[in-house]
Amino acid sequence: MSYELLEDVATADIAFRAWGKDLPEIFKAAGDATISIMIENLESIEPRQTRNISLENEELDLLLFNFIQELIYYKDSEQLLLRTQQINFEDKDGKHHLTAILQGEKLDPQRHQQLVDVKAVTLHQFQLQKTNDGWMAMVILDI
Repeated sequence: MSYELLEDVATADIAFRAWGKDLPEIFKAAGDATISIMIENLESIEPRQTRNISLENEELDLLLFNFIQELIYYKDSEQLLLRTQQINFEDKDGKHHLTAILQGEKLDPQRHQQLVDVKAVTLHQFQLQKTNDGWMAMVILDI
């Protein structure tokens, strides 16, 4: 597991720290952490539907912010629980570009043990930073 929930950081929200050796790994870890806050067992989510996303931002940390928001958007708009299957990055014209293949399925209360409902990712204490071992992110989610 490449993330941990931080119980003593926020009281009305939920915080987590994620890490990875490279950008695809940190983005995937942050995505899995977000979904795991809502659903008890990530492995219960089967890859029945696919969504392709493309995002860009001048700031790498805001690209991660937008990526997490995209997962929350699909959960809210289509009741889809999505996990990252493939993710690619490209720097072009002064912007960071992300393309990703997300797979998952509609929320099924019979199979997906719901924990809390995440409403949004917040900018409060939001961080994405390069470390000696790769990357680390600190995220607080509004529940």
